Amino acid sequence: MPSPSPSADLLPGYPAADRWRRVPRTGQHYVDSGTGPPVLLLHGNPSWSYQWRHLIDALSPDFRCVAPDLAGLGLSPRPPVPASSVDRHLLQLDHLDALFDHLVAGGDAPRDGWTLVLHDWGAPLGWAWARRRSLRPARVVVLNSICFPWPSGYRLPVYLRWIRDHRGVAALAHATNFFPRAAVRGGVVAPLRRAERRAYLLPLARGGDRRAVVDFVRAIPRDDGDEAWRLLAPDGGAGDHLDALPLFVGWGMRDPVFTPLVLREWERRFPHARVHRYADAGHYVMEDAADRLGHDVRGFLSEPSEPPDPSASSSSRSSSPFPFASPSASSSSERG
Repeated sequence: MPSPSPSADLLPGYPAADRWRRVPRTGQHYVDSGTGPPVLLLHGNPSWSYQWRHLIDALSPDFRCVAPDLAGLGLSPRPPVPASSVDRHLLQLDHLDALFDHLVAGGDAPRDGWTLVLHDWGAPLGWAWARRRSLRPARVVVLNSICFPWPSGYRLPVYLRWIRDHRGVAALAHATNFFPRAAVRGGVVAPLRRAERRAYLLPLARGGDRRAVVDFVRAIPRDDGDEAWRLLAPDGGAGDHLDALPLFVGWGMRDPVFTPLVLREWERRFPHARVHRYADAGHYVMEDAADRLGHDVRGFLSEPSEPPDPSASSSSRSSSPFPFASPSASSSSERG
């Protein structure tokens, strides 16, 4: 069943209720705001599409922003969840399939040319889904997330390891709503207003609505051999023709989970990416750096696309875990 829809006045800054939609096949909730080239915004855990309100406000005058709530989170249904982490991720991909098919079948959304805006769990799920659909993204925006095995020397914060590795701690976290409550405070540098914290937590008020939060933490990969990374394995070369895909990496440098070490791995793997560091922002970079991020992403999306580099070699494509975002010397780079 879908989570009960709260009154719009309890969600400061969120698009008005006349922009709320549901996918007929799954009941998945999404926001559809603005007109123009389409942008799909995928959040992570423990969050929902409310986190995108500032970026939607910045982009919707010239772009169509579609921001779904992942299954089990936000205002989307709490479906029966498969036992294995891979099957749970596949459920998320099925819901994204249903959303995409619904939008394209309506005749007002193209099959290709989407921009993907990805944060936290939204990044590995978004990459996996794009590959599964052989999608041709126009651009990709990555914010504080990971789409490859943890870099050497990385250490997951202890509180996440406790929830992930100990059933008793996971049960306690579920009962107390600990992780979301901690995230709305520790995930930002500048404190959110009380009404905003309440809006983030509103869909998780009932104990029965929180299972996906703990399940996502329990699914965090432990090492390179974890089964969850199967979602990112090469799949016969789908997308290999998308060389030098424009890639924007926006990073809150005070994120306790996705640390500067993870950012350096993005830069190593994708030297063509345009990287923006936000020194005074945390995990929710879209909160701490709302105005700057909106300006930077809008500028990135508005630039003319450069043609693919025909000299990109097949060997360089196959060496990347994301064949449609392989490095290219012709792409612009920004460090700052």
